[in-house]
Amino acid sequence: MSDNISRVVIVTGASQGIGLAIAKSFLQKGDIVIGGAFSVLEKATFARELMAQYPEHFHYFSVDVTRTEAIAEFAEKAEALYGHVDVLVSNAGKNVFKGIDCNEEDWHHNLDLNLRSHWFMAKCFRLALERSRGVILVMTSNHAFSTMPGCAPYNITKRALLSLVQSLTIEWGPAIRTVGIAPGFIDTAGNQVWFDSHPDGNLAREQTLQKHPVGRLGQPEEVGELCFFLAGSHAGFIAGTTIVMDGGRSALMQD
Repeated sequence: MSDNISRVVIVTGASQGIGLAIAKSFLQKGDIVIGGAFSVLEKATFARELMAQYPEHFHYFSVDVTRTEAIAEFAEKAEALYGHVDVLVSNAGKNVFKGIDCNEEDWHHNLDLNLRSHWFMAKCFRLALERSRGVILVMTSNHAFSTMPGCAPYNITKRALLSLVQSLTIEWGPAIRTVGIAPGFIDTAGNQVWFDSHPDGNLAREQTLQKHPVGRLGQPEEVGELCFFLAGSHAGFIAGTTIVMDGGRSALMQD
């Protein structure tokens, strides 16, 4: 896989937030991006804007990644567009913050969305990625390493993704290289919802900022740029590990 020609990049969760920023990072550098997200195109405003801006390079499909048959159909359609795939950024997911006493429905939804979908997405694109000697990037979270009260069962699946990255690496390498990415607080609409769930959203945000040695939250574009680097040949010796990008929060002992 060469960095000097347009690669075909799959990005899930591409309609907003981190996934949208990842798609933009690859598109801005000349790659072709096939985005997938739960929203239908009519409701995916930002995806429509990318299609207008990059009519030859951005494609979009609605896909419910909690359904394996929907993932298989998405993979078939995506591969049919160009006949090959070079990079899979398995990013789709959401916060399922219900607490460890969550009901069984929330537990299974979290497993399907935040764990099984990544495993099955990788399986569906495996042959295409083997042919291109491609890269899989799996989006996990700093919650995989340490978490907070009330964030289960989300953190449990995010921890499991560390092992998925390792297993994909040792069982599918060297044909496919796999790396995990664990963002911390990224300034997205989803994290703002979490701040707003507190009695004083502004105070919650400020208290969170103070726990970051860099003095700010991360930006979605920073995750996109990290993905672009990890997908390239200069990162070719990075595999089987998960990179934490959390502004130093995990380095600070909490009291």
